[in-house]
Amino acid sequence: MEIIKYPSKEEWVSLVKRPALDVTTLFDTVRTVLDEVRQEGDVAVKRYEEKFDKVTLTDLQVSEAEIEEACELVSEELKQAIRTAKDNIEKFHASQRFIGHKIETTPGVTCWQKAVAIEKVGLYIPGGTAPLFSTVLMLAVPAHIAGCKEIVLCTPPNREGKVHPAILFAARAAGVSKIFKAGGIQAIAAMAYGTESIPKVYKIFGPGNQYVTAAKQLVSLKDVAIDMPAGPSEVEVIADETANPDFIAADFLSQAEHGADSQAILVTSAENMVSSVAEAIRRQLSALSRQEITEKALEHSRIIVLKDEQEVIDFTNMYAPEHLIIQTGNYAYIAEQIENAGSVFMGPYTPESAGDYASGTNHTLPTNGYAKAYSGVNLDSFIKKITFQEITAEGIKSLGGTIQVMAGNEQLDAHRNAVTIRLKTI
Repeated sequence: MEIIKYPSKEEWVSLVKRPALDVTTLFDTVRTVLDEVRQEGDVAVKRYEEKFDKVTLTDLQVSEAEIEEACELVSEELKQAIRTAKDNIEKFHASQRFIGHKIETTPGVTCWQKAVAIEKVGLYIPGGTAPLFSTVLMLAVPAHIAGCKEIVLCTPPNREGKVHPAILFAARAAGVSKIFKAGGIQAIAAMAYGTESIPKVYKIFGPGNQYVTAAKQLVSLKDVAIDMPAGPSEVEVIADETANPDFIAADFLSQAEHGADSQAILVTSAENMVSSVAEAIRRQLSALSRQEITEKALEHSRIIVLKDEQEVIDFTNMYAPEHLIIQTGNYAYIAEQIENAGSVFMGPYTPESAGDYASGTNHTLPTNGYAKAYSGVNLDSFIKKITFQEITAEGIKSLGGTIQVMAGNEQLDAHRNAVTIRLKTI
């Protein structure tokens, strides 16, 4: 882990860069799988499941009996934790419901919006080193609240052809319609194009490795919408001398254990706290079960010392972190100055893991600086807004001249005539 003290603003450009892979280098491989799934459907999905996940599948859909059996395997303690998290996620996302208002922009001209759920959505839940049942809640709960009629979930099975019981329990609790045993590129392709078993959806959500990311980018060019561009997970911690070094170290490591390509950075103007934080990180690291993965992530993690609080704020807005933890005496003031971040965790008792699991906010967030332009997943991610307008005879008389002048100056005669022909009847 690198410690950088008082870098110049010219150096900030390199410091905000992430350890991100250029997924365009994978496009040829990904395109081959996409094309085969589009042409061959279930046969291609099963073939790639055998190749990549080392499992031979007869049926892709998880049966009701499998779900029932899996739910029996989940401990009551975990079931209750999932229910509590679901309730909080539900409360927060339900509060985001859109309320449209009719606005009379000019006498006789009324405009309004209506929110409509995306009819079919696909959720991708990775397999890999940990069962991300929490991501099931983060995606399926708002989809259900939005009113999506079909919520399809794809996740890779293990080598026995089973899906992790906690994923199935969370999916049932959150209102998922259909669950399929498919991972990687082939799962994204199946949801983008549809197969004999897996329905085509209109928008795909969820994290994944670089191949999943590349597949989502390619299918989004013309076949289906996606939630957002994705990259390795990241956290920035802002701290001052009032912060508890053990808290900072714990937050640092909770991010780093996500994966070897994750990044954690501490940004502070309190140089005297750096050594105690570094020592706390070393001490806590030795007790972690995912120590090897975490150590790799720490290789591109940093502690950055800046000259004052304003530089800390400016650097943060330039970095645009996925997760931002603020542990300072004036954390509320600093939070108000933040313009670019996916999700902000304020105060000493607000760890990132609270948002990852159960506070109610969503953990599907923009990475790699995309927080400058993208929001994290929220209720709006699962709806579209249709605009309406209704114009009376009085309204077209009032507004008609404006439309005619503008259409005429753009040399669009038919546009102008659509107004003129109506005005002649009034």
